[in-house]
Order: sequence, then structure tokens, then C-alpha cells
Amino acid sequence: MYAYYAQVDRKKVREILIKELGLKDSDSFHHEGSKHRRGQRTITRPILQDIELPLTDIDARHETYTALLSKLSLASDHLENLLSRGMTEEMICRNGYKTMPVAGFSAIAKQLHEEGHYLAGVPGFYHDTAGNWTICKERRGILVPARTPEGKIQGLQIRLDFIKKGKFRWLTSVGKQDGCKAECWTHIAGEPTPTVLLTEGPMKADVIHHITGLTVIAVPGVNSLNHLKETLEYVQSKGTTKIMTAFDMDYLKNPHVKDGYFNLATILAQVGIDYGTYLWDPQYKGLDDYVWHCRQEGLL
Repeated sequence: MYAYYAQVDRKKVREILIKELGLKDSDSFHHEGSKHRRGQRTITRPILQDIELPLTDIDARHETYTALLSKLSLASDHLENLLSRGMTEEMICRNGYKTMPVAGFSAIAKQLHEEGHYLAGVPGFYHDTAGNWTICKERRGILVPARTPEGKIQGLQIRLDFIKKGKFRWLTSVGKQDGCKAECWTHIAGEPTPTVLLTEGPMKADVIHHITGLTVIAVPGVNSLNHLKETLEYVQSKGTTKIMTAFDMDYLKNPHVKDGYFNLATILAQVGIDYGTYLWDPQYKGLDDYVWHCRQEGLL
């Protein structure tokens, strides 16, 4: 077609294309006048397009996630799990923990949309093949809100049932039509104080804060520090002068965690805030486990 409209010799165009594509003459296009063999299919490759939407603002995400959680319940086995960690029913309700359903996603999304909640650019929501809003299907687990210092829900983590490694993942709709990628948000439990703890995982931070009263910042993992700097700068502006890291005790043995800890120290130095490290009895992997043990023994 280019040769026809540009009035260029077709053989010349063909020779140029073969050369540019690095093809042999036998590998190239059918010769002029040749026809497809009977039954031969022509494969049309779709043009790749950007199908995801940009992340919407925090107020819209908070409103939508709050409405979503209000339509869900907490299963009895999940309630028992949370209580066994040292939480109370009042705290569980206040923090918004719910069970990730395994069905009914389209119906819930339809309700939210009809109620006027903004779903575009909210990680977890996307358009299905019929063009209807739905929620990305995940395995059953506990939904854990990750909150800003003002208490707004910026994203939802899922603590998956019956998984030993990679137990926590974000509710996301990355790669889906009109979906949105979840980011590695930081979470904060409590108001900024002169000394703030830094640990891994929103659930762990909530438990430590509930039992000790200490303010705790949580990153998704020691190697997921994307939003940490802005959170540190925020608490620093509110009077925080020291950060005490409290990652699981296996960081002493895990080389990947040790590398992440070095990156963490670099960020703390860039912010210009003093820091130290909490150590505890290594038979308790996380500080949440240790402080709950101390509470049960009457030491806290």
C-alpha cells in the first residue's frame, strides 16, 4: 500500500524491508500474485495499549476502601487468629480488619459504583470483559488496611490463608483493563512521638502499638522502602527525633534482609534522623510476638 500511494517501485520497497528486517528472500513475504494455501490462517497480532489507569488520590481511595470494608465481614477463624496475636475485638473493629471473600466480587463492585464511589484508579478494581466493574479475585485471607498518618486507607494488604512464604500481598489490579497497580505503601500506627519504631508489615505495627502504646511505622518489607522517606520526613516535622528499627530477628542471618537494612540506614541518614535497633529474645521472631509474650507474663 505504501508503494502504491507513494508511487515507489514495489520490488524496491520489498528489498528494503527484507534488508531492514534481516530476512532471507525465502523467509519473506509471498511473491506477487501468490495466494494463501487452502486452510492457512492469517494471524493478526493485537496492538499493545496501556490498559491500566493512574492511581487516584488518597481521599478517593480512602472513601472507596472504607465503603468496601463496610460490606464485608470477618470470619470466625480470622477473628480467632487476630485475638491470638494480642488484639482485642474493639481494636480489630476500629482498624477495619475483614475477610477477603472468594466470590461476589462483581456484585460488590456494582453496589459501590451505584452508590457513587470512585473505582477508577483504585488498586483492586477493574473492568471485566463485559465492561462491568469488578474486584480482582484473590485467595482467601485477612484484609489489612495500610493507613496514612491521618488514618486514611491508602491500600489493602491481604494476609493469605495457608501460605508460609509470601504470605502478605497487596490488593491490586495490575495488568487488568482499567485496573491499577498497588504501591508499596508505608503504614503508621499512632501519633508521631519523639521516638518512633520502624518494623515490617501493617498488622505487626498495629499489634505492637496496641500492646505497648508506642508509635510504629511499617514498611511492606525491608526491601520495599519506596515511600519510607516521605513518611520519615512527616514524623520528623511533627517532632520525631529518633527511629528505632525492629525487624524480625532473622535479619541477622538473612543476607537479603541485611542488604535491605543497609539501604534503610542510607535513607535514615539522608533524612538526618538518629536511629538505633531493638534486640529481643531471638526465640520470638518478631517484636509483636515478644511483646505479646511479655503482656501474657505480666511484664507489660
